[in-house]
Amino acid sequence: MTGIVVLGSTNMDLVAYAPRAPRLGETVTGREFRTIPGGKGANQAIAAARAGADVSMIGAVGSDEFGARLRDTLEHSGVDTDLLRTVDTASGTAHIVVDDEGGNAIVVIPGANGTVDHLTPGDEAVIAAADALLLQLELPLAGVLAGAEAARRHGVRTILTPAPAQPLPPELLAVVDLLVPNEHEAALLAATADPHAAADALLRQVPEVVVTLGAEGSLHLARGAEPVRVPAPRVRTVDTTAAGDTFVGALTVALVEGRPMHEAMVWASAAAALSVQRQGASSAMPTRPEIDKAVDGGAAPGR
Repeated sequence: MTGIVVLGSTNMDLVAYAPRAPRLGETVTGREFRTIPGGKGANQAIAAARAGADVSMIGAVGSDEFGARLRDTLEHSGVDTDLLRTVDTASGTAHIVVDDEGGNAIVVIPGANGTVDHLTPGDEAVIAAADALLLQLELPLAGVLAGAEAARRHGVRTILTPAPAQPLPPELLAVVDLLVPNEHEAALLAATADPHAAADALLRQVPEVVVTLGAEGSLHLARGAEPVRVPAPRVRTVDTTAAGDTFVGALTVALVEGRPMHEAMVWASAAAALSVQRQGASSAMPTRPEIDKAVDGGAAPGR
């Protein structure tokens, strides 16, 4: 099996479904509330595991009920949690409002994730044996940088989702192989709202960029190569919370299996399209047979 390590966050998602998100100072009445295991790191780990990879998770949960449930969810999804630390603090939480159009607004409280600011020798050994390392920005930057530098030392492909969006230090970008921002993150990092121009600007700092464009699909730029654009399948959107992490997890599986970028993006787009038709984050992510069926049945983009 394909070996992927995820160094990232685990959060309990506290999700309120409402007609729309409240404005500042306003109260709206929702229709449903759910607690769903999530966090960008855990989400990407589960997405990759369901897409067929052998996945290990490095991170931290708290010594509380949420922490136990987060660990249990990862393990039941086939993710190895031997390097998921339990620390004496609260687990991370994400407070999410999902509106009737499937859009979302999120506030993240790091909790235990804030303690992952370094690697242990065991962490580096697992990264060294991997085919790819997945990173996001819900951990301290020091921990993210330590993971990326370890991967570079051992020749492991590093894929970074720059979310939550923030300025990235040059020393981190110098050890990233593939950057996967959404269009809003790309705009912040490159100071331009045009996705193609943003990706082109980011290529001065990293070798490859895939910008996810929501309902408009995704765009790939690499140094010395022609751009690749893949449209998104047209589906009824219920909840977009899982879409980006599902895309990244599935894309990584396809790439480390040796698929060409266009084929990998088509497969990842099919996975993301399946996820947005279901509620929740980790609970919405499709299995490998579901993704293959969507692609083989012609329901995937670019077919």
